[in-house]
Amino acid sequence: MATQGQIITCKAAVAWEPNKPLVIEDVQVAPPQAGEVRVKVLFTALCHTDAYTWSGKMLIHIMDQNSDIVSLDPEGLFPCILGHEAAGIVESVGEGVTEVQPGDHVIPCYQAECRECKFCKSGKTNLCGKVRLATGVGVMLTDRQSRFSINGKPIYHFMGTSTFSQYTVVHDVSVAKIDPIAPLDKYKLIVIFWFHDLCILYTLHIGLGAVWNTAKVEPGSIVAIFGLGTVGLAVAEGAKAAGASRIIGIDIDSKKYDTAKNFGVNEFINPKDHEKPIQQVIVDQTDGGVDYSFECIGNVSVMRAALECCHKGWGTSVIVGVAASGQEISTRPFQLVTGRVWKGTAFGGFKSRSQVPWLVDKYLKKEIKVDEYITHNLTLADINKAFDLMHEGGCLRVVLSMHV
Repeated sequence: MATQGQIITCKAAVAWEPNKPLVIEDVQVAPPQAGEVRVKVLFTALCHTDAYTWSGKMLIHIMDQNSDIVSLDPEGLFPCILGHEAAGIVESVGEGVTEVQPGDHVIPCYQAECRECKFCKSGKTNLCGKVRLATGVGVMLTDRQSRFSINGKPIYHFMGTSTFSQYTVVHDVSVAKIDPIAPLDKYKLIVIFWFHDLCILYTLHIGLGAVWNTAKVEPGSIVAIFGLGTVGLAVAEGAKAAGASRIIGIDIDSKKYDTAKNFGVNEFINPKDHEKPIQQVIVDQTDGGVDYSFECIGNVSVMRAALECCHKGWGTSVIVGVAASGQEISTRPFQLVTGRVWKGTAFGGFKSRSQVPWLVDKYLKKEIKVDEYITHNLTLADINKAFDLMHEGGCLRVVLSMHV
C-alpha cells in the first residue's frame, strides 16, 4: 500500500482511441498537488456519457473563465480514463485541502462547487467556473498536467473524475464528503454494500433534480417522460414524490413499461403504435398537453417533440439527455411565444458538495430508490462486457467492483 506523497501504480481501463475496446493497464497515479484529493475508487458505474465520449460523438467543451465555450474538439481527448459515477475513500490530500482528509468516504463529482466564483455566489445556478478550464481539457488546474501516466506517457482525465481507475485524483472542489454509516474495520460488509449503492447516485440525482430543482413539478401535474432508461426512471420517481397525478412514459420498447410502473409511471405510450407524431398523440390524450415533459434520451428530434407536447401557456420541457456532437435543437418560435418554456439541466440542478450528502441521507432513510436501479454487477476486468450490457434494453445500471 502506497503512503501519502508516493506514486501509486494501479489498474485502470484506458481508452486509447475512439471506438476501440478499453484496455486494462497498469497506470501510475501521481500524488495530489495543492487543492487536490487522491481517492481510492471502490465502485464505479457506467453511463451513456462515457459511451458517447468513447465513441467520439461527444464534444469536449473548452471553457474560458466565464464557462463560455471558446473551442470544441469533436474527437474528444485520447488516450483517457473515462468514468464519472463512483464512490470511494480519500487516500491522500494535497496542500491546502481542509474539508476532507484520508479515510473520509467521498463521492467524486464532475460538477464542482467552489463557493467562491460568480456562479456559486449567484444563488441562481449549480454551475461552477473554477476548474472548467482544466477539466474541459483533461488536466488538473494547478499545473495543467495530468496525474495519470503509463511509462511516462500522460493519460488524460475525463470530466475531472476518471473513475475507471482504482485510484484517481480530483480537485477538492469536486468531491462530496459523506458520513460513514459504520467504522470500516468493524462492519466491512455493510460498508461494501453502502459504497456499491452510492456510486449510482450520480445517475439518480440527475433525474430527481430535473424534477425537483429545474422543473419544480407541483402536486397534481401531468408529466411526460421520453426515454425509460435509468435517468427516465429517476425522473418518474421524482415526479411521483412531487405528487404528479399522471406520469406518462414514452419509449419505443414496450417491455420497459412493467419496470417503469415500479418507479411511478402510470401510463405508457409507444410511438411505434401511432401514425400521428408523438407530440400530437400526447396533446390529444391530455386535453391540450402536459404540464411538464422531460427528454432523457439525447435525441434532438425527441427534444422537439417533448417541447411541443407541453400545454400552451405554461408547459415546461426539460432537456436532460445529452445529444451527440454537432446536433442542434429547433422548433417553431410560436411554440415559445405561446408560453411554453424550454429548459436544460446539469447535475440535476444540485450543488455537488452541499447537496449530494443530502441525497445520501435520503437514501439511508429509504426515501429514494437506489438498489432497484442496479441490474448487473461485474468487475473492472469486465468493463467492455459491461458496456455491451448497458446498451441492451434489459440493463439499467452496471456497477463495477474496482478491487476484486
